[in-house]
Amino acid sequence: MSKKEKKEKETVKQEPKAEKFDLESQPEEVIIEEAKIEEESAEERSDFENLVNELNQKLADINDKHIRLSAEFDNYRKRTLKEKMDLTKSAGESVLKGILPVVDDFDRALAHLDDAKDLDSIKKGINLIYNKFKDFLSQQGVKEIEAKEKDFDTDLHEAITKIPAPTPEMKGKVVDCVEKGYLLNEKVIRFSKVVVGE
Repeated sequence: MSKKEKKEKETVKQEPKAEKFDLESQPEEVIIEEAKIEEESAEERSDFENLVNELNQKLADINDKHIRLSAEFDNYRKRTLKEKMDLTKSAGESVLKGILPVVDDFDRALAHLDDAKDLDSIKKGINLIYNKFKDFLSQQGVKEIEAKEKDFDTDLHEAITKIPAPTPEMKGKVVDCVEKGYLLNEKVIRFSKVVVGE
């Protein structure tokens, strides 16, 4: 055996043996420390469970609010749809009520038409009814489109024919209006049917 091998054997023999770990032989401080750690982890688990329960309750509350809100919106949508349908059915009611006095005036005029001998009074009566009806239309926002001798405008007029202009100034202008056009609150509801000079 070489010197080197002998030295290695001696160093191996001199190394201390590992002690066996015995729980019973542990100092009391270590046991207390382990118990504290177990208590803290139990408290942490309890805190975590409490947090999970709290979050589950909040989630349930939010889901309940969402379901209620959805139901309220659905009810609102149905109610507004019903109101729109009712409004559509009775939308013309106020307009028709406004026309009824004009119809009454026409009825009275027609009833006295056979008895009347004065043509001027009949003309005056018809003019009164006509003016009353025009006033009613203007109150509803209906306005007549001015057409005769105005420049032809495709946004307001509909040309039904063209004729030679009577004067050079009338070229491209409305020579005659066959049917009046009307605006309702500045929107065309009927185009004027016109004859245009070329």
